[in-house]
Amino acid sequence: MSGERLARIDNVMNDYIAKKWIPGAVVFVARNGKVVYHKAYGVSDIDKHTPLKRDDIFRIASQTKAVTSTAILVLYEEGKLLLDDPLSKYISEFKNPKVLVSFNEKDSSYTTEPAKSEITIRQLLTHTSGIDYAEIGSKEFKAIYAKARIPVGFGPPNEKLGEKMKVLGTLPLRHQPGEKFTYGLNSDVLGYVVEVVSGMNLDAFFLKRIFEPLGMNDTYFYVPKEKQNRLVTVSEDKDGVLRKVAPAKGRHVDYPTIAGTYFSGGAGLSSTVEDYAKFLQMFLNGGIYNGNRILGRKTIELMMTNQLKDDSDDFQFGLGFGLETLKNDRLSPASIGSFSWGGYFSTSYWGDPKEKIVGLIFKQISPTAHGDEDDKFKELVYQAIVD
Repeated sequence: MSGERLARIDNVMNDYIAKKWIPGAVVFVARNGKVVYHKAYGVSDIDKHTPLKRDDIFRIASQTKAVTSTAILVLYEEGKLLLDDPLSKYISEFKNPKVLVSFNEKDSSYTTEPAKSEITIRQLLTHTSGIDYAEIGSKEFKAIYAKARIPVGFGPPNEKLGEKMKVLGTLPLRHQPGEKFTYGLNSDVLGYVVEVVSGMNLDAFFLKRIFEPLGMNDTYFYVPKEKQNRLVTVSEDKDGVLRKVAPAKGRHVDYPTIAGTYFSGGAGLSSTVEDYAKFLQMFLNGGIYNGNRILGRKTIELMMTNQLKDDSDDFQFGLGFGLETLKNDRLSPASIGSFSWGGYFSTSYWGDPKEKIVGLIFKQISPTAHGDEDDKFKELVYQAIVD
């Protein structure tokens, strides 16, 4: 890759920071397993003007989902579950699910009808179960979940995942299982499945089976006190002005600093670009990294195969990742077979098996008023390929 062409990333990142569109960013590019670009721009705290560092820790939110999916596939490879097993085999509260028919906005009451089939593990992995999202989902389910005290995934820190998932199992689905893609609390449910099947808390399973083998030493549900000074603050764009989000507001942005017991498989982790790059590199390596095998090659092939039956749009999704396929390849410079996703607080990543590239750009801003810097970063990576 051309170092001169990669340096164009500097111009875009510095321009966005100068315009006060983002407070800062850390970018990371590896090719053929070797780091070719790793830089930090801007600040980690806009009030204190603390320079952002390459090893600073970010809330990666929905990037947790791919880790949870990997944990499920680890158990699948051990013969402890099948992808088309009914969810109720592991969490009885999901037996005989019901689908929402009508909803009363005045009191959040509703009527239901029996689902035509049970939810499966595969449907959770592909977000086709009919489970919606708390706080960020449809208006009906935001109300239903709020009334039942189902969290969005960043907490409540002092409760237990299993308790909330059992309650979720008694609530209606947005649509019939398998009918269509609905982004929801599926990975949180899968996190509890991991706990039930393995007999371990999700944080302990992640540590033993994924983080320690990969050398991911800065990835946590709750960041240790000695590392909390590396946690980047969250900013927001309020009427065109960047400001730090107060800890007490909305999504409880201070959750990584609490010694919590709620391990959200959908949104709970914090990490560094280098740590998460190791996780992605494992997939490019056919399931092995740091001399340790996490998954088999054929399992990874399955994860990277589109699982959605609805072929009416360009969105393609496997067992935990958005996918670049022949159907949507025209939209991006990434190669067919690439996989990607991101997180609520403006972190994103992709892996390209053909070009053997891993790319990540981490920020901490929510919501963002611009949001096209991730696409520009990806293009700047690909235009630097000269061989």
